Amino acid sequence: MALFFKKKKLEEKPKEAAEVRPPQTKVEVKPQPAKPAEVKPLQAKREKVIGEAWKILKTPQVTEKATELAKKNQYVFKVWPRANKVEIKKAIEDIYGVDVVSVKIIKVPRKRRRLGRISGWRKGYKKAIVKIKEGQKIEVLPR
Repeated sequence: MALFFKKKKLEEKPKEAAEVRPPQTKVEVKPQPAKPAEVKPLQAKREKVIGEAWKILKTPQVTEKATELAKKNQYVFKVWPRANKVEIKKAIEDIYGVDVVSVKIIKVPRKRRRLGRISGWRKGYKKAIVKIKEGQKIEVLPR
């Protein structure tokens, strides 16, 4: 069951009886300039990621192909599966103190493996190929 309500019409006053108001003056309000202390520096965001760098990078990958890439200023790292290029770049720059030019990401899928009757899965992982600025070097294996 629906109920409908009707609005009551207001009685209009004659124009002679209406109140006369004085004209209002406009007051201009100038906006206050933002104080430099209120603006947060961009470094605050970087510090948050820097503190998490150990979570983003797992290990450097040392293989024949990775050592050949190291001659071209490209280094291979196993990374956290949900890491993106920006996070990887910031983590490398923080830990190793180098300038990263580019980051390429490869997702290696898991594979089925067998040992006799027992079958299982080899874990998949995500790896990043990081290219650094010419003349800089990352010491993957300390001598």
